[in-house]
Amino acid sequence: MHENAEGSAAADHLAANGGQETPRKTSQTTTALALGAIGVVYGDIGTSPIYALREATRAVAGDRPPTETEMLGILSIIVWSLTLIVSVKYVLFVLRADNDREGGTLSLMALARRDAGRYAPLILVLGMVGAALFFGDAIITPAISVLSAVEGLEVVTPAFSDYVVAITLAILLALFAVQRFGTAGVASVFGPVTALWFLTLAVSGAIELAEYPAVLAALDPSHAVLFLIDHRGVSLAVMGAAFLAVTGAEAIYADLGHFGRRPIMLAWFALVFPALLINYFGQGAYVISHGGLVGQPLFQMVPSWATLPMVALATMATVIASQAVITGAYSLTRQAIQLQLLPRLQVQHTSETQSGQIYMRQVNLLLLVGVFILVAEFGSSEALASAYGISVAGEMVVTALLMFFVFWRTWRRPALLAALVVAPFLLLDVTFLCANAQKFADGGWVSIAVAAALAVMMMTWRKGSRLLFRKTRKTEIPLALLTDNLAAKPPHLVAGTAVFLTSDPESAPTALMHSLKHYHVLHEQNAILTVEMTEDPYVAEEARAQITPINDLFMRVVLRFGYMEQPNVPKALAVCRKLGWKFDIMSTSFFVSRRSLKISRRSLMPRWQDKLFIVLARNASDASAYFQIPTGRVVEIGTQVTL
Repeated sequence: MHENAEGSAAADHLAANGGQETPRKTSQTTTALALGAIGVVYGDIGTSPIYALREATRAVAGDRPPTETEMLGILSIIVWSLTLIVSVKYVLFVLRADNDREGGTLSLMALARRDAGRYAPLILVLGMVGAALFFGDAIITPAISVLSAVEGLEVVTPAFSDYVVAITLAILLALFAVQRFGTAGVASVFGPVTALWFLTLAVSGAIELAEYPAVLAALDPSHAVLFLIDHRGVSLAVMGAAFLAVTGAEAIYADLGHFGRRPIMLAWFALVFPALLINYFGQGAYVISHGGLVGQPLFQMVPSWATLPMVALATMATVIASQAVITGAYSLTRQAIQLQLLPRLQVQHTSETQSGQIYMRQVNLLLLVGVFILVAEFGSSEALASAYGISVAGEMVVTALLMFFVFWRTWRRPALLAALVVAPFLLLDVTFLCANAQKFADGGWVSIAVAAALAVMMMTWRKGSRLLFRKTRKTEIPLALLTDNLAAKPPHLVAGTAVFLTSDPESAPTALMHSLKHYHVLHEQNAILTVEMTEDPYVAEEARAQITPINDLFMRVVLRFGYMEQPNVPKALAVCRKLGWKFDIMSTSFFVSRRSLKISRRSLMPRWQDKLFIVLARNASDASAYFQIPTGRVVEIGTQVTL
C-alpha cells in the first residue's frame, strides 16, 4: 500500500531487462530494494522502541520502579511478540499469499474471493472491515510517532515541555502540506535515514546490554508465561502496551508489491529484527541497572551530548514512518475505488514516471484534521498509547481469517489443515485484540469510530450502487432492441466517432437516448464503452480491450483495468487500433451521463443511508476526469434518478 520511488525504479530496471538478470545484478537489485524497504516497510515498527517498552513497564509498575523479574517478563513478551507475529506470521507465512505479486488487505480479499463460492459475501465484508481498520490506524500513527519523538526534547531540558505539542503540530502541518508536490524527490533518502536509525538503535542498545547482559534471560519464553500468571490483574493491560512493539507489522504485507518478498525478508532478518531486539534488551538493561522510574529510556540511555542528535534522528524516522502511512492511505483508497467500494475521488499524479506516486486531496485533508485533533486533544504519546492498538489488532485478526480462506479455497488445501495452520496466529491476534479492547474507554474508541464510519460508507456505496443499477436497468431500453431499430431506420448520420460510456453494456446508455432525443442525429461510428475493474492487480495489455461488433453503426467495447492501475481510457483505446478499430481521437466525442439523485418514498435503503449515498455520489469525481478523457472531447448529459 505504501509507495516508494526506490522500489519502483528497481522494479522498472528488472522489467526493462526482461526479468533476466545475472546473479550479481540480481543481488545488487535485491540489496537496493531491501534498503528501500527499510525506509518504507519498517518505518512504523522502527519507531515503536520510543514508547513501547516504556508503556508496557508503566502498565505494571505505575509510579514505582519495576523489579528485575517484571522487566524480564515484559521483555520476553515483546521479544516473542516480534518473533511470532512479525517473523513467523507475516514474514514467513503471509508474504507467500501474493495476488500477482501484490499484497495488502484488499489484495488478500481479492485473492480469497477468486474461488470463494458462497463465502464471497463474507470475504467481501472482511476486506471492507480490514480496510476500514487501516484508516483508523492511519490517523493515530503520525500523531503518536511524531509526538513521541518530539517529547525527547524534554530529556534535553524540561523547558521544552510547554512547546512539545506546538512543535509536533508544526512538523505534521509541513508533512501534510508537501504531499501535493509528491514524494519521489525525498523517497530516495527514506532507506538510508531509517537504516541509520536502526543502526543507532542497535548501538545504543548494545552499550547498555554489555553493561547488564543478564536481561538476555528474557529469551526464555517461560518468563513471559510466568509474568502473565503472576500478574493476572494487569496482564491484559501489559499485553496491550507491549503490542505497540509490533504495530506496523501489517505494512510488511501491504508493501509486498513494491519491494518483493526476498528484499523484505532480507531487510527484516539482516537489520531490522536484530536492531529492535538489541535496543529493547538495552532499554531493559538500562531500567534495571538504574533502578529508577521509567521516563524516556530510549533517550535517557544515550550520552548527554548525543541526546539532541538522537531526538533529531528520531523525528526524521517518525516523519518517514508517517509518510509511509499517508501514502499507504492514498494507495488503499485508490484500490477501494477500483474495487467499487468507494466513489471515484480525484487522483493527482505527482510523478511523470512512477504511476504509484499519487496525491488525493480529500484523503489528505481528512487525515490532517484527524491527526491535529488527536495531538491537540491527547497532548502526549503516553495518552495516545491508550488509543493505539485496537484497529491494528483488529486488522491482524482480519488478515488471519482471510488467510484461512486463501489456504483452504484458493490454494485448495484441506479445511482442517488450513484451520490448524491459521489457528495459532488467530488465537494470538484475538488475545492481543482483547488486550487492546481494554483501551476503548481511554481513547481506543477513536480509531474504531473512524473505522466504523468508513465501513458504513463502503457498505452504503456498494449497496446503493447495486440498487441504483437494478433500478435504472428496469427503466432503460435493451441495447439490442435500440441498435436493431436504428440500423433498420437510421437517423441523419454525421461524420466522426461517438463513444458512449455506460456501466451496463446490455442497456442503451442514457447519454445515447438523450442525444437522439435532442439532436436527432447519429455518428457514423458508435461505440458503447464499458470500463471493467477486475479483482486482479494488473491486466495484461493483450487482455486490455475487447471489441464486439453489433452492426454497421454500433460496436460494444470493454476496457479492463486492475485495481492497482489508474484507468486511462484514451491510452487503452489505442490498443483497439491493433484490434481493427480505425478512428481519429480528434474527431471522437465522448458522451457521459451525469445522474442527479433524489430519494423516493419506496427506497429499499433507510432514509439516512439514502442521504449518505447521495452525499457520496455528489462528491465523486467526474467520470471524464477519473478516466483521464480530454475535457475538450467530452459531452455531459444530465439525468435525474430516484432511489
